[in-house]
Amino acid sequence: MKKNLVLVLLVILIAVASCSFTNKSFETNDKDKLLLDLITYVLERGHYEPKDINDKFSANVFEDFIDILDPTKRYFLESDVKEFEKYKYQIDDQIKNTDISFFNLVHQRLMKRMDEAKGIYAEVLEEPFDFEKEETINIDYAEVPYAKNRRELKERWRKQLKYNALGVYDNKVKIRKSAMTTAEGDGSVSVDVDVSALDPDKKVSVRDFESSKSTVDPAKEELKNMTLAEVEASARETTKNTLDEFFDFVDELERKDWFEQYVNTIVDEFDPHTYYFGPSEKDKFDISMSGKFEGIGARLQKKPEGAKVVEIISGGPVWQAKNLEVGDEILKVGQDGEEPIDIVGMRLDDAIKLIKGPKGTVVDLTVRKVDGTIDVISITRDVVEIEESYAKSATVEKDDIKYGLIHLPKFYVDFDDYTERNAATDVAKEVERLKQSGAEGLILDLRDNGGGSLKTVVEMAGLFIKDGPVVQVRSSGQRKEVHEDKDERIQWDGPLVILVNELSASASEILAAAMQDYKRAVVLGSKQTFGKGTVQNVIPLDNIVRSNEHGDLGAIKITTQKFYRINGGSTQLEGVKSDIVVPDRYSYIDLGERDQENPLEWDRISPADYNVWDGYIDYEATVARSKARLSDNPQVKLIEENARWLKEQQDETVVSLNYKAYSSRQDRNKEKSNYFKNLSKYDSKLTFESLKYEQDLFTQDPVLREKRDRWHQDLANDVYVEEAINVLQDLKLNTLKKENTKLAVKG
Repeated sequence: MKKNLVLVLLVILIAVASCSFTNKSFETNDKDKLLLDLITYVLERGHYEPKDINDKFSANVFEDFIDILDPTKRYFLESDVKEFEKYKYQIDDQIKNTDISFFNLVHQRLMKRMDEAKGIYAEVLEEPFDFEKEETINIDYAEVPYAKNRRELKERWRKQLKYNALGVYDNKVKIRKSAMTTAEGDGSVSVDVDVSALDPDKKVSVRDFESSKSTVDPAKEELKNMTLAEVEASARETTKNTLDEFFDFVDELERKDWFEQYVNTIVDEFDPHTYYFGPSEKDKFDISMSGKFEGIGARLQKKPEGAKVVEIISGGPVWQAKNLEVGDEILKVGQDGEEPIDIVGMRLDDAIKLIKGPKGTVVDLTVRKVDGTIDVISITRDVVEIEESYAKSATVEKDDIKYGLIHLPKFYVDFDDYTERNAATDVAKEVERLKQSGAEGLILDLRDNGGGSLKTVVEMAGLFIKDGPVVQVRSSGQRKEVHEDKDERIQWDGPLVILVNELSASASEILAAAMQDYKRAVVLGSKQTFGKGTVQNVIPLDNIVRSNEHGDLGAIKITTQKFYRINGGSTQLEGVKSDIVVPDRYSYIDLGERDQENPLEWDRISPADYNVWDGYIDYEATVARSKARLSDNPQVKLIEENARWLKEQQDETVVSLNYKAYSSRQDRNKEKSNYFKNLSKYDSKLTFESLKYEQDLFTQDPVLREKRDRWHQDLANDVYVEEAINVLQDLKLNTLKKENTKLAVKG
């Protein structure tokens, strides 16, 4: 999987450390060249497994950069690529000499071709599509050659746009048919829109289309009165609007954004987790890792009229002041009485920089309220905590025994101040609260947890074991280090189940692996976890340059170590294999470290010295009973069937552009999709509750109450959680048997 231009940073295992480098002089005053020089310097001296920057490396960068910029082959011509090929084996030399000729040529050509593409798609969408024609499109773009000329390129755009419009047309025709057959006065209709057909490249966020339940639906009424030709024209208009939005977004990108992508193509050749991010991306990364930022506490969306408020974060300044609401549009931003700056038409990232600011400072917002009135609202900025980033817990009773569940979305930490809120201390608090509530078994849910801080995972493991090693870490060419829990206190000595899936990565894998090696917990979930067994350091590039006239240079996240289980095996590529395997929707889809570009290899080192947990009896029998239960579970069989179907859908890359064939396929898929909706209807009959401290918050925060109610309902519909409770029940009963046996012997 290649990194897209707009990268979503997965939270991975990070250890922030200062790095010592020799005093090298960086002599260029060109920021692009300085970045290239700095980054290659750090990579060659600091990466765990440095690559030779040679002709093979050069060819890989060449192919990957072209592919990232034009993955669907709708911009560059064959002649462009041939012109670029003179650099195919020169990029390594250019990197060493801080020469950016290749980037300059490709970037300039891309800008030209994208500008031409605006004219091409406008031309194509002026003409009606013939949806009765028998033709297909191959959406496996890797197998498609580059167009030889503008005529071929236009034809490629025609097919792609027809494919996009076909999905919209199919939906509109079905709405129209429903409207024409619905009884007079009944405007109710439920329609699922194929959003993927609107944006198959997933380059643009397409606005949600929702079912209408109103008495009179204007859109439905309008479609009812349209001819099929008018419906087709409407579908083309919708498609055009989507592309216009995409190119508006592209037009906002600056040269530095494209150059950062080039730098990351180079960096990505070392391994998939080494990554350069500019100052704004570094800010987003810090927020992701800490779960907090300083600002007003509102999420914004770019709109032509300004920045629209799409969510208000519970507990933040806006939430407390109740002076903004979802749907309000911010038009101007001023700093505590200063002249405001108009943000209409401004890049969203730039507008957010004006709105965010240090705790205690005031920002003046000129706002168009939902009712159309214009008002100036002053907000005092504060620390905003993103509640969904943090650990949360719930209790559930079964057969008069109470169990606790802790959901941990990431191993968060504030690297600037570790004494602040972090995952280890939060989980410790939740464990103590669950103990006080009478919980006799614990589930730690690490599904979809991409990792985080190494320090927090070692501390967290110490909550469940007396003392001993948790993870082994090795740097390039150096002896291993063993990270241990040295505190003999055990906060939780009861039954423990850890839930994982294919998206449980890095720090999640360290914890799951350690608990598995100690036989301290039963690991339940996917066949294996993500398989990321590497450690990254974040190095601010400003720390390397003595004098810098270019401002913040950003940072590089670089792989410096590999970690190993205490049994000596690496989790790299192999991940953690669950004790109890339960299929999920990802079971047959390419996902995980093994499916990334340029991953490091799996290996093994000597094991650490540790003693297996002796708190359970019949551990293997408990696992065997769970497997027997799951083998006969109809919900698990349905999940397996769904996973296979999703794989079939993914493998189907040739799509008909004939309306009847397309619509028939969509109907079959819709029927199958509805069949699999039964998965969400599963009911374990279990009732989950928040702890008292959280219930007390609900009176002041109804949004939090709603979030928890939804989460509890999801837990009740979750067969994995249900089986985890069954396993805890077996472990608890086995423990009671053990205790009764001891009492009988004493008696």
